[in-house]
Amino acid sequence: MKSKGDVFSSRYVERDISWMYFNQRILLEAAKKNVPLLERLSFLGIYSNNLDEFFRVRVATLSRIIECEDKEVRKERENAEHIFKRINKLNAAYTLQFEETFHGIVKDLEAQGIYLVNERQLTDVQKEYIREFYQNNLNGSTFPYYLSEIKQLGELADSDIYLAIRLTKKNGDRKKKDYALIEMPVNEFGRFVRLPDDRGKICLMFLDDVIRFCLPFIFVGMDYEQYEAYTFKFTKDAEMEIDPEVRSGVMEKVSKGIKSRKRGNPIRLVYDARIPKELLKLIANKLNIDKLDTRVAGGRYHNMKDLMRFPDCGRKDLKFLSQPPLFKPEMSEGSILGLIREKDRYLHFPYHNFSGYLRVLREAAISKDVKCIKTTLYRLAKDSRVVKALICAAKNGKNVTVVIELLARFDEASNINWSKKMQDAGIRVIFGVEGLKIHSKLTYIGSSKGDIACVSTGNFHEGNARAYTDIMMMTANRPIVKEVDSVFSFIEKPYTPRPFRHLLVSPNDMRRKLITMINGEIKRAKAGKEAYMMAKINHITDKPLVKKLYEASAAGVRIDLLVRGNCSLVTGIPGVSDTIRVNGIIDRYLEHSRIIIFGNGGDERYFIGSADWMTRNLDNRIEVMAPVCDPDIQRDLKRIIEFGLKDTAQGHIVDGTGRNLPWTTEDNALFRSQEALYACYKNEQ
Repeated sequence: MKSKGDVFSSRYVERDISWMYFNQRILLEAAKKNVPLLERLSFLGIYSNNLDEFFRVRVATLSRIIECEDKEVRKERENAEHIFKRINKLNAAYTLQFEETFHGIVKDLEAQGIYLVNERQLTDVQKEYIREFYQNNLNGSTFPYYLSEIKQLGELADSDIYLAIRLTKKNGDRKKKDYALIEMPVNEFGRFVRLPDDRGKICLMFLDDVIRFCLPFIFVGMDYEQYEAYTFKFTKDAEMEIDPEVRSGVMEKVSKGIKSRKRGNPIRLVYDARIPKELLKLIANKLNIDKLDTRVAGGRYHNMKDLMRFPDCGRKDLKFLSQPPLFKPEMSEGSILGLIREKDRYLHFPYHNFSGYLRVLREAAISKDVKCIKTTLYRLAKDSRVVKALICAAKNGKNVTVVIELLARFDEASNINWSKKMQDAGIRVIFGVEGLKIHSKLTYIGSSKGDIACVSTGNFHEGNARAYTDIMMMTANRPIVKEVDSVFSFIEKPYTPRPFRHLLVSPNDMRRKLITMINGEIKRAKAGKEAYMMAKINHITDKPLVKKLYEASAAGVRIDLLVRGNCSLVTGIPGVSDTIRVNGIIDRYLEHSRIIIFGNGGDERYFIGSADWMTRNLDNRIEVMAPVCDPDIQRDLKRIIEFGLKDTAQGHIVDGTGRNLPWTTEDNALFRSQEALYACYKNEQ
């Protein structure tokens, strides 16, 4: 007889496996014929970029656990080995799918008159063009290293891509082979080179193939007779991620117990399947790639994240139709702070223009009645207008406080640089709380005419606001605004008890309040009353919450979910999860907003905020979900979720199997939520 733990484990999809399922949904988008051709290439690039980050962090952590020989982590080690094997199996299958999809897109490009040519397919005119390109550009940027002279390759950057070269020349009656490596100068020249057109055909060439053609020039005078070049890339262990879902103490033991693997060592090697065995072995040895690391044999080209920057060749018809962000008319009438004091306002990015929020900051920066501004910053745009507005406020004598998260993964250096600029301008910069990553998205504006708060589901980031769907609520509701101000006090003194009656704040009490509201729906369902909850969230992996959702479903609560990424739920289990439905949408915008609606016996409760349903968000980060009280905003939030649940054009059935099947309707009609929402907002202008 199975224990309760064994039964639950069969109903729980491990976080990293569910992530692989999610990334495949992006890969499936690249295969859709109804998606514009150049956008399909971009989806391949996104898939590849996601996979790199996943291996740098999540798979690196699994590898460390597997290598730990401490007896006390045996259970975790066995689980990590199981997940690692499953990831590699899925990765191998998805790699084949990727290659097939890429070659299909290349053929479709040719049908549109766009050709990717290699070094053996050049016309005489194109050959001469590349010779000149080499002399004028590449000549000073291609420096080979003989592999026999390099002890370790792991010191090289894993953001780059390399050509492994086998060089052959005669040595008497024998052929002598040398092996070399060239780091491709993608940052200087891009990954794709536009060649002269050929009889009306637009011709592009991978930089890899340009360098292949130029090998005789690069090694001129060395008497080599034959050149073979094979692309490869590798991924390093980016960090030791302290995973809160693993029992306390395990990560510390793993971190201390492993002497052989240090941060920054290669853990994955991706290579051209045609590479000679002796050359592959040489590279693997110099990268210290062992049996616990991942090896992936693929096609001719790698580092396909560069497909996100594939030249459009002037063919805008092969991209998504333009959907310029809409500027809400109300945002241009008089004082925006005054409008917020009259009634709660909201913006839904990227449908609405981010300049609406910048207008709030600008007015706060110059208004005589505004005394202070406080905000949290997690990621910042390269040329952040948000920071410029805050600096303006500081120079105008406002007390400006910025809480900036220095541990925002892969943005650490950028955030440090911005912090210095803000400090130089007189802004008080707080670097968060040790052990608690600050992920909440809050702005507080203190004014003699009435304080204001902005609560967002996404970063205050102009670039994100053009690509991510996020909700921002701007309110003068006194209880909410007062508690937003209290969150900043909580950040400064996180271990001082601080009650929040209206906001859901983690790690304070968000988990408890969520469970309480779900219990309320369970109670109503058991009493034979209507009971339901709806949510739009990025990730659901927290085991206690998954168990609570199963309990609610078993009681008869209707649960409709939009989940973009990781989802550990297994839906459709009779008596366990047969009232749970999950739709995973992949479209032109990255679905990022977090919205929760509880039926609450007919008096619906609405929340928006920064937190996903993951252990890290509920227990190890400072997150905020705020109630939405304005009926107009409530109606729009419900419309967002209802449109998402109806999405049959871009939605996938997320049921725990990893099949990612499309939804079907009796009339086979396709409904696309992002397109429909934009049309609604435009009509409401």
